[in-house]
Amino acid sequence: MGISDLHVAFPENRKIVEELYPDSPADWIVVAGDVGESPDDLEWVLDRLTRRYATVVWAPGNHDLWTLRDDPHPLRGEARYRRLVEICRSLGVHTPEDPYPVWAGPGGPLVVAPLFLLYDYTFRTPAAQTKEQALEQAYEAGVVCSDEFMLHPDPYPTREAWCRARVAATEQRLAAGDPELRTVLVNHFPLVRSPTRILRHPEFAQWCGTELTADWHVRFRAAAVVYGHLHIPRTTWHDGVRFEEVSVGYPREWRTPGHPRNVPRLIFPG
Repeated sequence: MGISDLHVAFPENRKIVEELYPDSPADWIVVAGDVGESPDDLEWVLDRLTRRYATVVWAPGNHDLWTLRDDPHPLRGEARYRRLVEICRSLGVHTPEDPYPVWAGPGGPLVVAPLFLLYDYTFRTPAAQTKEQALEQAYEAGVVCSDEFMLHPDPYPTREAWCRARVAATEQRLAAGDPELRTVLVNHFPLVRSPTRILRHPEFAQWCGTELTADWHVRFRAAAVVYGHLHIPRTTWHDGVRFEEVSVGYPREWRTPGHPRNVPRLIFPG
């Protein structure tokens, strides 16, 4: 099963977690980021999921990494991420820093790989040749991501520098995996740009991934890719690989008539 963008600061979304149970005691669940804006929220959610699901796998989202102005946990950047990893490990949750678990159920064996990659402003509009031009367009359109103010890259000089470091390290690790095993790649942001084409504001795509991962679903033998962030839950196919957007989103979104709510979404058997 897959889920993301729980945003449990909203009481309605917190209730979704309270009512979330597996169909079978053997079920796994992958959580593709944006649980909430505080380590306490992350711990609250994952504590419940680990009591109910056989295995829980987590990848961070941008909201998880925010440092709010009056944050009781003022850690920033890499230090904040490492704190979230510590919380996960204390609960037995698999993170991008741990050995990748292998799903042996229907459709397996599959290496389930949680990733932490961020974005590097390369998902720009055709009219923007640089990050600076892309940001200028976003400010003019009034669709600037709050990451610009609350997601700090410390100790890296920029978020894109942090992204490139994460991509390089993760690429090396995936390349060293067993070439006989297929994978399920779990990342908060889509690994390819195509899913962002549906965004109402194309200027926002620059905060949605990196072109450096455009072929990872093929190179690393993905049987499925699980992601969130866009708040547009759906199934798409790229180069014959199934991509599952598994976000819950904000109450005003999932309450909209016709919203394709399916919480959580079945990943395997697909």
